[in-house]
Amino acid sequence: MKKYAVIVAGGSGQRMRTDMPKQFLLLHQKSLLWYTLHTFLTVFDDLQIILVLPKNNIEEGEKICKDLGSEKRVVITEGGITRFHSVQNGLQYITEPSIVFVHDGVRCLVTKELIQRCYHQAITKGSAIPAVTATDSIRMIDDEDHHVINRNNIRIIQTPQTFQSHILLPAFEQPYDDNFTDEATVVEASGELVYLIEGDYNNIKITRPVDLLIAEKILSERSAFE
Repeated sequence: MKKYAVIVAGGSGQRMRTDMPKQFLLLHQKSLLWYTLHTFLTVFDDLQIILVLPKNNIEEGEKICKDLGSEKRVVITEGGITRFHSVQNGLQYITEPSIVFVHDGVRCLVTKELIQRCYHQAITKGSAIPAVTATDSIRMIDDEDHHVINRNNIRIIQTPQTFQSHILLPAFEQPYDDNFTDEATVVEASGELVYLIEGDYNNIKITRPVDLLIAEKILSERSAFE
């Protein structure tokens, strides 16, 4: 079955306190987006990437693809006003039965192993949503009151959220709703079930300066064992 990865990289540098969009920040002399693209390009030889970028950053994306030697395997398109609309723009390039990964461009530490596991579960169950158990104490706020929640019942959702195309594409034909926080919520709203899969605690989303320091440490440790 055909494989596509919609890489959504439309974020800004606001929480990183930088004028540069965070997906272009450097980690060991390569951009965060470079690592993300490299992993997806090397996990499957027949996988095609649809890279969704802000209009003003398409040229930077083209340079990264050229550096990777992957111009023929990557299509770049412009993002929308929300994540939903950005993914929707990317999905327009998928016209055949396929497995579709939707991944945050700044989750640059995603592993081939996680991608492969998501692929195989999506083949058998229709979807694979990476999730990890919460490790902090969790409290639910209800008006002025609050109460503890069993953290063993809480899952923190990651990407790549992976689906068979016949499930994902019709879901994104729905009108936008503010409750659409990720692809799983969109698919559930269309009436389909989604299935979790064990994620990876190192598969962090780079959103704050400290995340970049953590990513540097993880990448250094990986390199030491290669």
